[in-house]
Amino acid sequence: MLHLSNIQKAFQDTEVLKGCDYQFEAGKITGILGRNGAGKTTLFNIVNQELDADQGQVSWVQEGATRSLTSKDVGMVFAENYLPDFLTGYEFVQFFLDLHGTEESLSPDECLDMVAIGQEDRHRIIKGYSSGMQSKLSILAVVIMQPPVILLDEPLTSVDVVIGIQLKKLLKTLKPGRVILLSTHILQLATDLCDQVVLLKNGKLHPLDLDTHDPEFEARLLEELEDGDSHD
Repeated sequence: MLHLSNIQKAFQDTEVLKGCDYQFEAGKITGILGRNGAGKTTLFNIVNQELDADQGQVSWVQEGATRSLTSKDVGMVFAENYLPDFLTGYEFVQFFLDLHGTEESLSPDECLDMVAIGQEDRHRIIKGYSSGMQSKLSILAVVIMQPPVILLDEPLTSVDVVIGIQLKKLLKTLKPGRVILLSTHILQLATDLCDQVVLLKNGKLHPLDLDTHDPEFEARLLEELEDGDSHD
């Protein structure tokens, strides 16, 4: 499991995270929901080792042993795709396989088949890809890395319906043995993908003890978020 203990972060005089504590179990996709400015991306960047917390600890617990989380343990998909757009899709996948692949890894063509990028497109440079195709490559990179912790920060905001369905199916295959955290403003995505929802409000994490498929879920979520901070 991923264990967050008393994570605190302030920017100048603004306290964003005020002591986040939570234990995220492997094998589940957890939605992290909150209002704009609640600190979701800040929290993700701390877990991803891109930002230092002012206080607190991020740990990985496995078979009773606890250790500090490292950058190699985490794969993150951002709202915007940061890809080397001078490479072709095929070259990018081959590069990632060279860095992170194992003897059991699929070939570049098999990986690209997995996300339905056709033969002609996979040999075009990424700069010419649509945002949806670039999102496919970003998620495929995480699939190749196979880290124990996967962070998805608004991952499907610019994809069409078909690509969205393809990527949701792919993300669900990554659940076994991994902690997957999803930040999104799209409520339907949370209900489709997430096994549970945790709210980030007033600088802390709060479990929402209601199934995402419950008819009362949306009303309860709105009630809880309206009661929290709304700063940007």
